[in-house]
Amino acid sequence: MTETLQLRGQLVGHSGSVNQIAKLTRDDVSYGIPQKRLYGHSHFISDVVLSWDGNYALSGSWDKTLRLWDSAAGKSTRRFEYHTKDVLSVAFSVDNRQIVSGSRDRTIKLWNTLAECKNTIQEDGHSDWVSCVRFSPNHSNLIKVWDLANCKLKIDHLGHNGYLNSVSPDGSLCTSGGVPHNDVINALCFSPNRYWLCFAYGPSIKIWDLAMVEELKPSNAILPQCLSLARSTDAQTLYAGYSDNIIRVWQVSVSAR
Repeated sequence: MTETLQLRGQLVGHSGSVNQIAKLTRDDVSYGIPQKRLYGHSHFISDVVLSWDGNYALSGSWDKTLRLWDSAAGKSTRRFEYHTKDVLSVAFSVDNRQIVSGSRDRTIKLWNTLAECKNTIQEDGHSDWVSCVRFSPNHSNLIKVWDLANCKLKIDHLGHNGYLNSVSPDGSLCTSGGVPHNDVINALCFSPNRYWLCFAYGPSIKIWDLAMVEELKPSNAILPQCLSLARSTDAQTLYAGYSDNIIRVWQVSVSAR
């Protein structure tokens, strides 16, 4: 039996590029159901994540702020203001008690959920934009791993020649996406139940079985850029956000060899 990914539908509603996908719900008919429309930021939203219990959303924006949202009410409950340039990436800790953000101001900030900045990481820090931050369960062209107990640098991971756009921790593995050849890796995600790595590479999605499985492209005459990726919890569905404002839904299909 062979597993492949087939295009199952398109989710239309955004009026601009879909830069990040955190979670989508579906029913027996639709692959995505809009629940709320959240307003508050005054510029592009560069990143959005959900708390681990699903009760809150966290967003980062080019308006230099973060916002914490009550998912059920669809209201902003906290506004985080201390970055001096665009906020590019945000993340929740597993216990939902800490928040980390990265910015074009070259700093990483550690916050509590009351929007109080507890620490700004600059010593031994990045010499260029901080484009992606994530809490790791275990541990420029550089990935820096920080111990947030004392905000001290633990290790530098070297290897990329261009800037980094995405980092995806998966327990024992940490994968980073940069600029290979002539195009940019805009997003990447692991499958939760198999060793598949999906990454958005220009207009394509490439699936690697840590060997490449397949390459997915829209059927448009002019190919939009794939900017964001998210897997369903059962790993059967892949949601991809594109520069033509559409989320495309790909699903695992099993066929005989």
